[in-house]
Amino acid sequence: MLSSLFTFLPSKVMRGSHGQMKCPPLHFQPGDQPGMEGAVRRGQGPSRFAVSALGWRARQGCLGDREVGGQWTLLLAQECILSGIMSVNGKKVLHMDRNPYYGGESSSITPLEELYKRFQLLEGPPEAMGRGRDWNVDLIPKFLMANGQLVKMLLYTEVTRYLDFKVVEGSFVYKGGKIYKVPSTETEALASNLMGMFEKRRFRKFLVFVANFDENDPKTFEGVDPQSTSMRDVYRKFDLGQDVIDFTGHALALYRTDDYLDQPCLETINRIKLYSESLARYGKSPYLYPLYGLGELPQGFARLSAIYGGTYMLNKPVDDIIMENGKVVGVKSEGEVARCKQLICDPSYVPDRVRKAGQVIRIICILSHPIKNTNDANSCQIIIPQNQVNRKSDIYVCMISYAHNVAAQGKYIAIASTTVETAEPEKEVEPALELLEPIDQKFVAISDLYEPVDDGSESQVFCSCSYDATTHFETTCNDIKDIYKRMVGSAFDFENMKRKQNDVFGEADQ
Repeated sequence: MLSSLFTFLPSKVMRGSHGQMKCPPLHFQPGDQPGMEGAVRRGQGPSRFAVSALGWRARQGCLGDREVGGQWTLLLAQECILSGIMSVNGKKVLHMDRNPYYGGESSSITPLEELYKRFQLLEGPPEAMGRGRDWNVDLIPKFLMANGQLVKMLLYTEVTRYLDFKVVEGSFVYKGGKIYKVPSTETEALASNLMGMFEKRRFRKFLVFVANFDENDPKTFEGVDPQSTSMRDVYRKFDLGQDVIDFTGHALALYRTDDYLDQPCLETINRIKLYSESLARYGKSPYLYPLYGLGELPQGFARLSAIYGGTYMLNKPVDDIIMENGKVVGVKSEGEVARCKQLICDPSYVPDRVRKAGQVIRIICILSHPIKNTNDANSCQIIIPQNQVNRKSDIYVCMISYAHNVAAQGKYIAIASTTVETAEPEKEVEPALELLEPIDQKFVAISDLYEPVDDGSESQVFCSCSYDATTHFETTCNDIKDIYKRMVGSAFDFENMKRKQNDVFGEADQ
């Protein structure tokens, strides 16, 4: 029987007030931002219970070969965000995952012993690593832009009620073998050691231009046509040098390569504005990170889907995707068939519908110290622009620690990643690893990048792209919005993600 998962959960797990719909504030740990402490405190409660309940349901084998009716959408693997969005929009959602946990490759591994097993280190963690259950290690590290698309999705859907966040303490950029704090305000630009005195003034003028730029007000253009003037010409207009161009394009606008230089400047200007606006929200950096790791994000959207009638099956293998007349009609699992009108999945489920677009190397490093020259930050991002290390794409480092409930006391997790360009991927991230020394333990993963070969309009099979090397969620959110548009035939609208004011399905007090 395909009933809602919510019947397996106690009422208090999903309880929430439903008066006038308001976007709640993000939840912060005390001390991060005065007055912003969240009302939801995380322990071993709701999300852990949801996992066990879903795992139990998956083992019951309750599909049945039947047409469910209505607009049934079936999701596989880590498409948890889309499952929540589609459920809010009134679609019937069945979410199947071959893994015994939410999120697929975007999950957090716990306890630490499981991480060692995953990377075939049979000796297991030493006693110095502390208790294994104190660790939640992300396989694919990413931060959230404080004013970015994923935060908007969390706010509009009120998934923030299930999560706590901490502000990432710093954003740094690599130059000449050293790291420097990324300047993104006039004051920081004038104080930065990245530039000489005269260049600081030019960069300050550039930041003022970006801050005042309004694509709907030609008076702010200062002779720049946002649709035709290239970003290279904008840099030339302000006489900015190569080092400044490097950290502006890669640490502020967050481009992975220099291809953007010869494209119209509007996109880059908007990216820099997003960075500055995100920084302005909480001060230390433009990035946020959830306590207990990124695995909390798919769990939060799984709850949202369950509230609106979605059904989840973890630990459920997918044997075959059934097609009739070129369109998907169901998924076969353990001899049973779930019939559907649409299917969303990651590339691993449909190898014949994707093409390889490259590789990414990620090296997870366990440290017993903060990264040098970061003011002993408990969390930070470091971007190594391509030109600084004679590469075609950037190298990224993101670091979190015990302060985020993802590591044992006094331990840090730093993850270096980049797009593979040579036959020796590990050598490509050496500039990043040198910044992290000494390293207690390394876990090396090289993953293929895949992208769909078609838009899914004929087959109604909508495949996501693999996670890239970036350490933020903006590219992932763009993929989500693209899939949404292909599925429903209209552009993604954040307003459609708002919880229904009068819908208290599964949340009514008993």
